[in-house]
Amino acid sequence: MFGAVVVGVGTAGWVRIRDMLAPLPGSPAEKLTVKGFISRRSLDSQQGVSQISVEDAVNTEDIHVAFICTENDSHEDNIRTFLQAGKHVSVEYPMTMNYKAAVELCDLAQEKGVILHVEHIELLTEDYKQLKKEVEGKVLQEGTLHFTGEALKPGFGFPSFSGIARLTWLVDLFGELSVTAATTEVDFGTNSSKMTAKLLTADNKSLTWIEERRPGLPRAKNINFHFDSCTLTQIPPTPRGAVGLFMQDLIHFSAKLADQVSPEELQREKTRILHCLELADTIQQLCHK
Repeated sequence: MFGAVVVGVGTAGWVRIRDMLAPLPGSPAEKLTVKGFISRRSLDSQQGVSQISVEDAVNTEDIHVAFICTENDSHEDNIRTFLQAGKHVSVEYPMTMNYKAAVELCDLAQEKGVILHVEHIELLTEDYKQLKKEVEGKVLQEGTLHFTGEALKPGFGFPSFSGIARLTWLVDLFGELSVTAATTEVDFGTNSSKMTAKLLTADNKSLTWIEERRPGLPRAKNINFHFDSCTLTQIPPTPRGAVGLFMQDLIHFSAKLADQVSPEELQREKTRILHCLELADTIQQLCHK
């Protein structure tokens, strides 16, 4: 069994506790047992689980795993604390707010011989799986992914990092990308922002990624992908899967802990995550020029 602690009990942290208390029967997630949660606030027990301190979590021998579910801007420090203590770590995306720190943390995990897993549930949704099937085998000519949503609270970071789920879609669909240009418009009066990044595939086909946020803006992903044979303008509507997204991710992480994931798959995942963070970093630098 792997004893686990959950750091941060917002929505994601609450779901992590729930899923460990009732894992999918017969799955590797049954090997996880939640031992406590950590919060900056002093809280009563959550779902029957008690609050513990960082010091206790780090020094307790039967805690082997930390789930980092805090604001984005504190991921890096929390990951480092638990990796240094030789604990396995699962963190919600984005892993860090800059590429250099992400590379350092991956190296530290390797040095300590532990798993550093980054949750990317956007790749597990049924609509994404269907979209990927529809894109497969087609030759891209050009494309746009335009995300809209509510304004974010402080702590989520620059849009290329807070929106890395969309960038991950593009990399997973079209392979390695490069950034050719990026701009950002921010209106502090209306709390609105719009980031536009111009990307190129390895075949020199252009992709545009837009992240637009303002109060009251409906959450939506709009696509326009031109292929040699057709144009896709809608993400295929699909029914939700039988197993929740966080549970699917928990099972994948647990399989890594149980040594059931091949080294090749682990390397592919790490390469994709670091590539996306490097792109996000480049986009932020271009926007700040």
